[in-house]
Amino acid sequence: MTSLAGKIALVTGSRRGIGRLVAEHLLERGATVVGFARGEGTIEHAAYRHYRVDVADPAAVQRAFGSIAKDVGPVQIVVNNAAVLTSQYAMIMPPAAAQEMLNVNLLGPFMVSREAAKMMRRTKWGRIVNIGSMAASLEPIGDSIYAATKAGVATLANVLAKELGPLGVTCNTLAVTAIDSEMLAQLPRDKVEAIIQRLPVPRFAEADDILNVLDFLVSDRSGYITAQTIWLGGIN
Repeated sequence: MTSLAGKIALVTGSRRGIGRLVAEHLLERGATVVGFARGEGTIEHAAYRHYRVDVADPAAVQRAFGSIAKDVGPVQIVVNNAAVLTSQYAMIMPPAAAQEMLNVNLLGPFMVSREAAKMMRRTKWGRIVNIGSMAASLEPIGDSIYAATKAGVATLANVLAKELGPLGVTCNTLAVTAIDSEMLAQLPRDKVEAIIQRLPVPRFAEADDILNVLDFLVSDRSGYITAQTIWLGGIN
C-alpha cells in the first residue's frame, strides 16, 4: 500500500459511520483529509480539517470549496459518502423525507464532484469515488427513493467519468452491503439479516472489505479504471 502523503482528500459525511472510517484510514495513509458534515467534527488529527457543510445546499458547498482552496489546497481525492435514509412504504413516505434523500444523496455528490473537478482540472489528476449501496441492485421494499438515489450516484459517476477522463480524473462507485452503523440501526435487524442471507457471500461487511477496494480506486494504479461499480458481497 503506497503512501498518500502530499494528497488532499475530501470525505463527505465524515462525522460517523463509513465516512469517519474512510477519513481515519486516509489519514493513516498520510493524506491531508478534509471532512464535510452537518455537525461538529469528531476526528482529532493534525492533518484533518473539518467544515460544517450541508451537501444538500449548493451555495454552502461552493463556499466551502472556496475556503478549502485558501486554507488547504486543491482536492485530489473525493469520497462522496454523505447520505440519509428514510425507509418507508411509498404511499406513506413523507414528501419532505423523499426530497431530503434526493438533495443529500444525489444533488450533494453532484455538487461536491463538480467543485472538486475544477481543482482536479488544474492538477491533471483526480479520483472520485461514490459510495453506493446494495439497495440499488436488490431494490428492497420501503427503499424506493433511497435505492433510486444510490442507482443515481452510479450513473452520475459513469457520466462524469466520460467528461473528466481527458483531465486525468477517474470516477467510480463502491456499492457497499450492510455494515454496523447508525444508519443501519434505523432498520429492523431481522429484515436486514434476511437480505444478507441471500447474498453470494452471506455476511455483513467489515471495515477492510470497504477499505481494500477504496485503496485501489484512489491509487495511481487505478488510472485505467473508471465508470465502474464494484459491488461488495457478490451482488451484481
